[in-house]
Amino acid sequence: MTMEPSAVVKLRYEELLFYAACVSNCWCVCLCVCVCLEGRVCRRGGGMRVSSSWRWQLSRAMRLALRWCRLCRPQRGGRGGGTKPWVSGRFLELWSYSKLLLKSLYFNSLSNSDTLLDCAFEPVYWIVDNVTRWFGVVFVTLVILLTTSVVVIIYLFVLPTILSAYPLHWVVWHLCCGHWLLVMVVFHYYKATTTSPGHPPKDKVHIPSVSICKKCITPKPARTHHCSICNTCVLKMDHHCPWLNNCVGHFNHRYFLSFCLYMTLGCIYCSISSRELFLEAYSAIESYYMTPPPMETLKGTTAHKCIIFLWVLTSSVAVALGGLTLWHVILISRGETSVERHINRKETKRLREKGKVFRNPYHHGNMNNWKLLLGVEKRTHWVTRVLLPSSHLPNGDGIMWDWTFSRRDPMAI
Repeated sequence: MTMEPSAVVKLRYEELLFYAACVSNCWCVCLCVCVCLEGRVCRRGGGMRVSSSWRWQLSRAMRLALRWCRLCRPQRGGRGGGTKPWVSGRFLELWSYSKLLLKSLYFNSLSNSDTLLDCAFEPVYWIVDNVTRWFGVVFVTLVILLTTSVVVIIYLFVLPTILSAYPLHWVVWHLCCGHWLLVMVVFHYYKATTTSPGHPPKDKVHIPSVSICKKCITPKPARTHHCSICNTCVLKMDHHCPWLNNCVGHFNHRYFLSFCLYMTLGCIYCSISSRELFLEAYSAIESYYMTPPPMETLKGTTAHKCIIFLWVLTSSVAVALGGLTLWHVILISRGETSVERHINRKETKRLREKGKVFRNPYHHGNMNNWKLLLGVEKRTHWVTRVLLPSSHLPNGDGIMWDWTFSRRDPMAI
């Protein structure tokens, strides 16, 4: 029996599922679909129901596969003696039907192809989110251990050298500057890890919002985004920091930036202060491989290795964390967060194609942006709130924001 090119292929529901699995190139799904179908089948002519076995389900899967191979196989002896026109027409028909079938599986008025990709990569997202959540504790522990090791090495090997060999004014400088940086680093890291970034109130329905969160199914205010690792919406979310095991948002953004800044300054200070000791320790380590090796005590070799570890660690962290700090300084000067940076770039490109110019509604000028973030309201606050530890709250509640121009102007939320 030959099939006309315009014939309509009628498929049963199990064949639709099987074909969808074939299109996605997942043969395990093909077998699961065929096995998980109805457990009983009605025989033709007899009317008696018998239990289906694995062997029967496998043969059914093979029959479905052969059916589709038969549909895609070109037929000989077509009209006009040629097969290529019929093959191309049949292929286009199957291709069109395949696209229609796939769209019917995921498409509706509220979704598109991105929804299908999100569903396909959902297991990958789940693994990454859970690994990041659990490794956050490991990263915090690592930060504490490395910082503690640096402080111990400085107190045991660097500080005694400074007290014994440096002039009095340099001794006072190192004692004041080093301990000030240590206090600022410890304070801001503790506050950044323990302070909640802020979340939209779930018990209040009538709050100013710009959309509804698809995950939380709650109103989402401006500058609020959903964190898949914390599984909640965060006010003015910047990013999820695994080194803090916490999100950086409205209420702990200042602590995060201050920690990055003072940690960078502290690493630069330790790297510069221990430079001469590092060169001496490096020369001593090289002399260990001479013949005969010099006589060194265990305390001396331990000191040399600790000094090298201190200098390499602080120099590496100063470079890496300094780049991250510089990036956040640029974002704050523009009145943006890390998430808004990507949104605003897309919005700028979209409006440029229409001949319009995008303006960031949260940009109040470079200095004003810094004052809003640091909570500086008068001149003395630069000392009491920036140069000294301070637990003051940021301006605003993270829900209502001041606009720098009319809402009719183009912007991204």
